[in-house]
Amino acid sequence: MGLIVQKFGGTSVGSVERIKAVAQRVKQTVEQGNAVVVVVSAMGKSTDTLVELAKAISTNPCRREMDMLLSTGEQVSISLLSMALQELEQPAISLTGTQVGIVTEPEHTRARILNIATERLERHLKEGKVVVVAGFQGTSNTSDLEVTTLGRGGSDTSAVALAAALQADRCEIYTDVSGILTTDPRLVEDAQLMDEITCEEMLELASLGANVLHPRAVEIARNYGVQMAVRSSWTDDPGTSIIPTGTQPKTLTDLELGRPVDAVHFDLNQAKVALLHVADRPGVAAGLFGELANQGLDVDLIIQSIHDGNSNDIAFTVARECCDRAEAVATAFGATLPTNSASEVIVERNVAKVSIVGAGIIGRPQIAAQMFQTLSDMGINLQMISTSEVNVSCTIAAADCERATAALCKLFEVTSSSVDSGLSLPDHPIPPVRGVALDLEQAQLAIRNVPDRPGMAAHIFQTLAKQNISVDMIIQSQRSRQVGGQITRDIAFTVAAMDLEVAQGLLHDLSSTLGCGDVASESAIAKVSIVGIGMLGQPGIAAHMFAALAEQKINIQMIATSEIRVSCVVAQNDGITALQAIHKAFHLG
Repeated sequence: MGLIVQKFGGTSVGSVERIKAVAQRVKQTVEQGNAVVVVVSAMGKSTDTLVELAKAISTNPCRREMDMLLSTGEQVSISLLSMALQELEQPAISLTGTQVGIVTEPEHTRARILNIATERLERHLKEGKVVVVAGFQGTSNTSDLEVTTLGRGGSDTSAVALAAALQADRCEIYTDVSGILTTDPRLVEDAQLMDEITCEEMLELASLGANVLHPRAVEIARNYGVQMAVRSSWTDDPGTSIIPTGTQPKTLTDLELGRPVDAVHFDLNQAKVALLHVADRPGVAAGLFGELANQGLDVDLIIQSIHDGNSNDIAFTVARECCDRAEAVATAFGATLPTNSASEVIVERNVAKVSIVGAGIIGRPQIAAQMFQTLSDMGINLQMISTSEVNVSCTIAAADCERATAALCKLFEVTSSSVDSGLSLPDHPIPPVRGVALDLEQAQLAIRNVPDRPGMAAHIFQTLAKQNISVDMIIQSQRSRQVGGQITRDIAFTVAAMDLEVAQGLLHDLSSTLGCGDVASESAIAKVSIVGIGMLGQPGIAAHMFAALAEQKINIQMIATSEIRVSCVVAQNDGITALQAIHKAFHLG
């Protein structure tokens, strides 16, 4: 007999008829010999209705009272579903987050789960009852026992957390789509259903705007090895399985607030090649990385900085033994560019890549800032920076690698480090690219002429982190300028569009304090990304993406990569065309 946690969203319980249909599905699961815990959201758009009521009363409603108000929506759903199950002669009981024992930090409207007391749940399950739990809510760990809500995606988070705490065999997320698709079907007609996807891939896609699952739910699944599936509420199709990969068991204490970083990885076998002053036009990145792929050269990190005039810089890392060949390709390619581009190749043979890895990095901008500050305090300068939701990588001088690794292990309480990525591939063939995502809610910022000395990046990103502003792509230019007798570089990054105004104000203040240059911003951008654990060790994947954009005459403004993700910033009005072209190029339809 298995234990299954099933979660049904607001659409799935949006009417009496749909609640009855959910009850039939739950009973079928029980009849197959399973114990079942069901987590439900508020009915349909009832949460929106409650928010509108609050706004009709107050333009700035108290967050505590919003939690009291919004938590009532799920109580309607759980009681009705419990009644529907009882009408089918299936014993059931409904429980609020408080009654279940979901304990959270004392943060109204955005609390994280600390622990779950499972005794009552287990007692009811032993009695043969289906336990119907209100998602999205809990109780604070203070003496006042305040009602708290978990914020966006809270019911997904509740379901996966319950599955982890109960050590359930499976957690099934039921939605109004058939599972996880290769891209947004509203933008690409031939988007296809995936049979499976790894937690790492799902984390990247969820963070890039794939709205089927919230990143927090996937983070818990990854951290605690929860087997998940995303299925349609309307069919019996198996949907998409989400596979945990290589995760070590963790204690359930401080469930969502545990150690954010799992490991520190380092790679001393790295060399950096930078091609400076290349023409800022479509096809340049495709041509360069196409030639590298033709030579069988596997590229690790890639960054392309924002343009400077009519040119920009592209830098990448390769294995050290491949450095001479990569330099030759870059030099030969640079010679084919227009003569007015005055391209220049710079090579650094003794670099190391140091990375922090962990699903807990999601939504916590202070983690990357702490990494940068630690390296700065040791006088270690950052040459390249690459970020994703679960990985922050920096290239530094090889001579600094050992002490940098030791310091980061101490900072994040990681007892060991390794040279591998920490990612384990499934034991069957998988596509190099699993999915493509488009984010139209990003903005680009750049601070020019930042003094090239340790601590500058740390200062910038610590300041943003204190305002809880998460930074996505971070690019430090390879081209340097001498300003006022000191070497400077540009630092560019992307933030959520809603954070642009605040971030811009912070940067203007910083620029005068640190002696930097102008602050530039651009809101009319789109970020298009490919994600796939199968791209590990396969040359040419990024080149294929760049070529698809070049064929559409789409210019790439920025490039940043992680081990399983390649992201490009393009003009906003090119975003949908870019998504469609890349999806087609990788035969995902």
